Parts: sequence; C-alpha cells; structure tokens
Amino acid sequence: MSKTKKILIAVSLLVLVFSLVNMTKTYLRDYAEQQKIAELTKVWKDSSGKGGGDYIPSLLSSKTAEPVILPEFRELYERNSDIAGWLNIDGTRIEYPVMQNPQDAEYYLDHDFDKKETEAGLPFLDKHSQINGSDILLIHGHHMKSGWMFKDLMKYKSESFYKEHATFQFSTLYEKEEYEIVAVIVSEIYRKSDDVFKYYQIEHVNTPAEFDSYVQNIQQLALYDTGVTAQYGDKLIVLSTCEYSTENGRLAVVARKIS
Repeated sequence: MSKTKKILIAVSLLVLVFSLVNMTKTYLRDYAEQQKIAELTKVWKDSSGKGGGDYIPSLLSSKTAEPVILPEFRELYERNSDIAGWLNIDGTRIEYPVMQNPQDAEYYLDHDFDKKETEAGLPFLDKHSQINGSDILLIHGHHMKSGWMFKDLMKYKSESFYKEHATFQFSTLYEKEEYEIVAVIVSEIYRKSDDVFKYYQIEHVNTPAEFDSYVQNIQQLALYDTGVTAQYGDKLIVLSTCEYSTENGRLAVVARKIS
C-alpha cells in the first residue's frame, strides 16, 4: 500500500471518528433537552385539576389584586417566575412553557427553564408583548434540526394538516385559552429601510385602523384561505420561527382567541 493511500485512509478515519463524536454529542444534548421538557410537562399535567391553593403574586402584572394562579402553574412558577404561559398544539411536539424575562427579552433564546445555557432555549414572548394588556402576543421559538421547539410549525405549510389542527391551546397563569388559526405566512426579517409589511413589528399596532391593516396584510400573505379573520378587540397570538427557504426567512402562524 502506498504512503499516499495510507495517509488518505488515516485522514478518512479521523474524519469519521470526528463525525461520530459530534453526532454522539448532539444526540446526548438533544436527549438531555428532551428529558428536561418531559419533566416540565409531567409537572404541568400532574398539577392540572388539583384546585385550591394559596394566592401567589405574579411578577408579570402590576395589578394590586390578582386571581389565584392556575394549579398547573403553581409548582413551575415557584421554580421560575419567568413562566408566562403554556403552549400546546395537537399533532405536533409543541408542548412547552412560554417564558418572558423582564430584564432581558431574548434571555430564553439560549437558556432553559432552570436558567442554564442551552442551544434550544425555550419559546418566549417578544419584548413588545405583555400577557396582560397586549392585543398581539408574539412568541418566538427556534427551528431545531432535531425537531424540537417550533420546527413542527412547518407542518402548517400543508393545508390538509391545518384542517385537522385548526385550533391550539395557550394557557396564561390565570386562564386557559383556545385559539383558532387565522393565517399561516412565510415572510422574512427585513432591513429597517425596507418599505414592506413586517409582521413582527407589533409595537406599531395600537389603533383599530392599525389592527385591521395588520390583519389584512397577514391575510394577503397567507399560504391558503382559512376562512377565519379577526377584528379590533380580538386577541391574537403569532407563533414565529425560522424558515430556511430564503435568507432570514420566517414562518408565522397567526391565530385569534376564541375562548
């Protein structure tokens, strides 16, 4: 065997070993993240329906008197008061706490529920969204290759999937809510100078006219017609994640509260 061939074989083996090591690290990391989410989900479900309990003040609102926190949230809230809600979409792996750090809006871009650094992060509310007071709740989540976080939102590119999963659940600390999907859009993060509709600029939606214009623009971008619309006074949720068909692409699922 020639020296050159031996070198090529050695290099190939090194590349293979390096790839296997990286794959193993990724698998173990993803498995650990999945276990953490499974543990949070178990706490959530086990606490559901317990009822009763003491008043627990929330850091998410300035109200002086608040209702009793839902049983599902009590243990999780005591563990991390940054929890703002819980999102569940049937037919997907999306069943996560939704977070909001008062000091750093993007904190959960790369932190888990126990505030440890992690690539997956957790779904989190945009800095311009407040559970109590905002007409539009914009929730960001990673599009993870492993399938976790908001990757399963890609299923909504298919109208047939939408028809079977036209609603989803989002619970705040004090209320269980259901939403019906208004539109699914593919957009992107534009330059500040670009004169184009930017679905993520919810801070500019304050008046009835601005709200109606926002909904009209959303429906113009819709991948298909859901037959559902919204008007000023409705509460919207916008679920946003990366979409890789274009540079800086985004996919957003827009829904309105129905209960």
